[in-house]
Amino acid sequence: MTDAPFPSDLEIARAARPDPIVEVAARAGLAEEHLEPYGHYVAKLAPSARAALADRPAGKYVLVTAVTPTPLGEGKTTTAVGLAQGFQHLGRTATLALRQPSMGPTFGIKGGAAGGGYSQVIPMETLNLHLTGDFHAVTAAHNLLAAMVDNHLHHGNALGIDPRNISWRRVVDVNDRALRGVVLGLGARVDGVPRQSGFDITAASEVMVILALATSLDDLRTRLGRIVVGYTFDGLPVTAEDLKAAGAMAVIMRDAIKPNLLQTLEGTPVLVHAGPFGNIATGNSSVVADLVGIRMGDLLITEAGFGADMGAERFFNVKCRISGLVPDAAVLVATVRALKAHSGRHRIRPGKPLPPELLAENPEEVLAGGANLRKQIENVRRFGVSPVVAINAFPSDHRSEHQAIRHIAEQAGARVAVTRHVAEGGSGAVELARTVADACEETRSFRFLYALDAPLVHKIETVAREIYGADGVDLSPTAAEQLRRFEVLGYGAFPVVIAKTHLSLSSDPALLGAPTGWRMPVREVRAAAGAGYVYAISGEMRTMPGLSMHPAAERIDLDADGEIVGLS
Repeated sequence: MTDAPFPSDLEIARAARPDPIVEVAARAGLAEEHLEPYGHYVAKLAPSARAALADRPAGKYVLVTAVTPTPLGEGKTTTAVGLAQGFQHLGRTATLALRQPSMGPTFGIKGGAAGGGYSQVIPMETLNLHLTGDFHAVTAAHNLLAAMVDNHLHHGNALGIDPRNISWRRVVDVNDRALRGVVLGLGARVDGVPRQSGFDITAASEVMVILALATSLDDLRTRLGRIVVGYTFDGLPVTAEDLKAAGAMAVIMRDAIKPNLLQTLEGTPVLVHAGPFGNIATGNSSVVADLVGIRMGDLLITEAGFGADMGAERFFNVKCRISGLVPDAAVLVATVRALKAHSGRHRIRPGKPLPPELLAENPEEVLAGGANLRKQIENVRRFGVSPVVAINAFPSDHRSEHQAIRHIAEQAGARVAVTRHVAEGGSGAVELARTVADACEETRSFRFLYALDAPLVHKIETVAREIYGADGVDLSPTAAEQLRRFEVLGYGAFPVVIAKTHLSLSSDPALLGAPTGWRMPVREVRAAAGAGYVYAISGEMRTMPGLSMHPAAERIDLDADGEIVGLS
């Protein structure tokens, strides 16, 4: 007799009976007057929602991060959802704050990003496809500014913009490698000034990061005005305010600044808002959502992109500076398969069958890949935050392998819990919820990694040495000159983001585990003046993904009843 096959994510989501969104909001202390409904199960939170919760105490603040990602996926989103549901089984109220999925990856490799199994956000199809249109607003606002740049060139270029030094490209929320490099303005004289440019995916737009970091509509408007689109022939920055574009951009973004309220399969409230790129941007959901969510229950759980060396570092050093919120604990998601992958003994490729030996019982191999977990625990502890290692259990795991992870974590001073939230929902995450609750009660002394008044190069070196484990930083002459110029332009007090591969703690995606004895090259530095940070580019960064030979778009369709199929 064989077990029945585990239902697909879409089948599980379809079988759910969600509560009306007004009931979800009411349980979190929000009256219907603070909602702007999009159907029965999704709503935007009106600006009045924040004021309505102002007198409620702030809950505990928990970040979900992970070991360095592998092609297998470690399950941060499912763990965050499962953890939020797990607290409900303990009689505690939790709210979840997540990024909105980009449709590019949804139709590319991922096929969806709403969680998995019995730890999902619903309505699953709505979340993955358009939601309330925030991504489209970001795309429109970004491209309006791009159009006004080229229009300014066409009508005489009164600001003296150097066409060879325009950094503002266009965006679209589709994986389309053919748009990475384009030539604009071809045709007759009335068709514009010819110049080279390109497209990025919408998640890589600075407008998206501004949406994530703005604290209010007024702050959003101010940040949009500070966007630098390029430089004059004299090397001076040209902003969206200079082009008189920021006001219209803010009008387009007026509704996008409002967080979206959804729910998990078990009725836990979820705030889905913003979706900045994890490589060149912060990789975190919005400050506004956190400022509301922190007062909606006993805990607010949020997630950072990629591993603790990237999304979590930016959460601590960038997002927390702006929000003023101090985290109480950080959950580090790890899997047996991920640590085996970090041993370097397996070749794993996306979309290909797993090597059979990866699934064989081998705790020694888990220990061999444990250096990455130890380093990521150390990274969390550097900020004075209590780490909890969540072992995201798979049916193919063995008890001895879980014990190996437990040994690694406890030796590094972290709490540990096994979670089976994908198969069991919130009940499978109760152990993790209890462990996180204990970590939240620890006396904490949160600290930033660097002071804002330190030189930009010092900030970059500090992150590279202390978080990535580099011996130092090698600046190209171009990068060194850019850093000097940014200090002169008044950007020296900005925090820094380092655009590097997410597949390694280092800047080389081939180096697994926790590599040492390497130096981080920086070939270029750019200023995201509207968002308020400087980012250093180490290695080749793709800001427009391409599609695989058989993307998820080939499987996504409508059935005879008009229902969506193929999302996962």
